[in-house]
Amino acid sequence: MKKAVIYGAGNIGRGFIGQLFSESGYEISFIDVNTDVIERLNRDGQYNIYVTQGNEYQRVKVSPVRGIEGRDNESVAEAIADAHIMATAVGVNMLKSIAEPIAMGIKRRKLQGINAYLNIIVCENMISADKYLENLIKRYLDKDEATYFDQYIGLVEPSIGRMVPATPGDIAKTDPLAVCVEEYCSLPVDRDAFKGDIPEIKNMIPFSPFDFHIRRKLYMHNMSHALTAYLGNLKGYEYIWQANSDYSIRSVTRDALEEISRAMAAEYRVSYSELEIFSYDLILRYDNRLLGDTTLRVGKDTKRKLSENDRFVGAVRLCLKHGIVPQNIIRGIAAGFLFCPEGEESSLEVKAYLGENGIISTLAKYCGIKKNEAISYMIAEEYGRLVGEKSTIL
Repeated sequence: MKKAVIYGAGNIGRGFIGQLFSESGYEISFIDVNTDVIERLNRDGQYNIYVTQGNEYQRVKVSPVRGIEGRDNESVAEAIADAHIMATAVGVNMLKSIAEPIAMGIKRRKLQGINAYLNIIVCENMISADKYLENLIKRYLDKDEATYFDQYIGLVEPSIGRMVPATPGDIAKTDPLAVCVEEYCSLPVDRDAFKGDIPEIKNMIPFSPFDFHIRRKLYMHNMSHALTAYLGNLKGYEYIWQANSDYSIRSVTRDALEEISRAMAAEYRVSYSELEIFSYDLILRYDNRLLGDTTLRVGKDTKRKLSENDRFVGAVRLCLKHGIVPQNIIRGIAAGFLFCPEGEESSLEVKAYLGENGIISTLAKYCGIKKNEAISYMIAEEYGRLVGEKSTIL
């Protein structure tokens, strides 16, 4: 049987990539430091995905699977050496931690004379995560090993569109490995990044050039999702579907998507109507109650989400480039600075700096927006308005 390795046995690893690999005929080895999950994977050899369909779930079994303890570098390297395809789904901040074990697996492939291609799908919410991971891995390779890497190892950037929130408590209690997902299950990938023949993976769609799909995911899906979370949190909503049902929030989300759609259409010379349809589909997907997706989960890590090259500021820059005033996207940034759930270190850091230095300096430090830029004052004005209005927002 063909062998796949997935670094990260969390929601995206199990709830999306694992399903596609399994349904494409692969035996899957999950690498993770969560020993409870690893033990259960090895005990059961399978797990369930609950796909939301209207008001009910469809249960899908994923098998065969096994688990590898992430601290067991020997077993990790052995699995990577034997793999036919691989993916990472650990979160951007953890890529530094997995680079050396991946390098060890690549070294072993070379030592064993495995002159076969290994493509690694880098499922992380970061533009150019493939190049970032490549640089991290090559720190642990010598010159000959780096040459082998360049010849046989492909790092492939995907666009992860499936929403996979935390599993609802009633399901998790009876089925601890279960993952609850939406029906959307397409995996666009960068055609040009593969080494050798592109493997046949169910629902994997290679595109070239790929930059459009990456930006559409980040600036439209990720931006509008976080915007809904931030505005929803301000009004006290627990779930995304509740925030999306509030017309005052839904209209801002819709208008923000209209702003970035116009910019994307101009930048990539694609049909605006195509992007409009994509926008409507996103808003409808945010209505999914069975997912149980919370505003806290979607909004967390504001330090990253408000950063210079991420969903909000990137979208604002693209709009300005094409003469579009991103007033509603700006509202999302302003609301993000008011998002600070207890115990969320990233947001607490931003809040502390904001309290001591003010909004203009905070925009410069965390968003890369210089103090003399007009957009800085637009965001500051919107932030002041939201602070004054508190829960009413509009």
